[in-house]
Amino acid sequence: MLLLVSDLFFIGFMLDSPPAPPYSPAMAGKTYSTLELAERLVAMPTVSRDSNLHLISFVEDYLEGHGVSCRLFENEEGTKANLLAVLGPEDVPGIILSGHTDVVPVDGQDWSQDPFKPWIANDRLYGRGAADMKSFIAAVLARVPEMQSRGLTQPVYIALSYDEELGCRGVLPMVRHLAGMKPRPRLCIVGEPTEMRVINAHKGIRSYRVRITGLAGHSSAPHLGANAIFAAAELIGFLGRLAGETRDNGPGDHRFFPPYTTFNVGEISGGSATNIIPDAAEFTWEFRPVPGFDSDGITARFADHAMNVVLPRLRETADQADIEIIEMSNAPALLAEDASDAETFVMKLARQNQTGTVSYATEAGQFQQEAEIPAIVCGPGNIEQAHKADEWIALDQIKACDEFMGRFVDAVCSS
Repeated sequence: MLLLVSDLFFIGFMLDSPPAPPYSPAMAGKTYSTLELAERLVAMPTVSRDSNLHLISFVEDYLEGHGVSCRLFENEEGTKANLLAVLGPEDVPGIILSGHTDVVPVDGQDWSQDPFKPWIANDRLYGRGAADMKSFIAAVLARVPEMQSRGLTQPVYIALSYDEELGCRGVLPMVRHLAGMKPRPRLCIVGEPTEMRVINAHKGIRSYRVRITGLAGHSSAPHLGANAIFAAAELIGFLGRLAGETRDNGPGDHRFFPPYTTFNVGEISGGSATNIIPDAAEFTWEFRPVPGFDSDGITARFADHAMNVVLPRLRETADQADIEIIEMSNAPALLAEDASDAETFVMKLARQNQTGTVSYATEAGQFQQEAEIPAIVCGPGNIEQAHKADEWIALDQIKACDEFMGRFVDAVCSS
């Protein structure tokens, strides 16, 4: 049985503990503290463009060492995988504890130390993924031996995903599998950094890459070419008008900041010289809808403007001109389900009497919308520390999550 150490020992241990040794299969069945596991997970560079299989393999070995069965859901290339583990009986509705294993890149960021060699300073754990969101995963895994030894009255599913940082793309096969279970899980807790606040609603995200093909030529004869950058500028201007329209006319939701659907153009490229008509341009854009917003209507209006207004102009001088719109992400908003079983259960564990919202998207909306599993977001750390150089999480947040998981174990175990 894993015992919760005292506050004094917890802080002293974290400040004085040496780096964890490399994992060995011979260590199967070993128990770890939440901090030890957080350090191990952060040390695994699971950048979203790369494989996460080394982390998945570690978790799989750890869980199987404690008698927990795992199922993997690989991507088409076999380079990444979701992991779904189940503890306890499977004949009653259970609870999902969900987290993503991928992290954002560190390229171009000014880190004071190696981002994948976690370090502790100023009562903080530093490293890529410390806040977003490997500390939550560590808190879940650290409690596995205790759940196994005390006996569960309902199943607990550990769901670890990939490609969340690429638009929540990787989790869907696992979500759809969970949706088909009988009985279906009764709720899901997604441990994104909320400073352990209970979040029952968030915005969604849709993002697109737009590729424009025009016709090159000398800049002195624009009537003989088709300017792809002009076309991109017209489409970007249209997005700006959509952004102003949704900001001014809504629909809005005062629970969010800002309280309306937002738009962004994040990347743009095209052209090779000032005196050459550019034959190619590309840009990416996104919007983050408030719950209940007509997202399909926005994408339809953009596609209509692109294909029926901008493209015909390009083809006046270039039959081969084209506009390609590629969806990169489509993660739904999380809708508030006030007084739901999920909300009541997590608020009790978090010892809170109110819920909140966030403007960033998580996989919680997919569990709710794709699988009809009520979902709540609640995890350690602050989103303001994520995705930055010297990403960190306060040690007292790790401790708070560890205590939250202790209450969770008490709630789902028979002894």
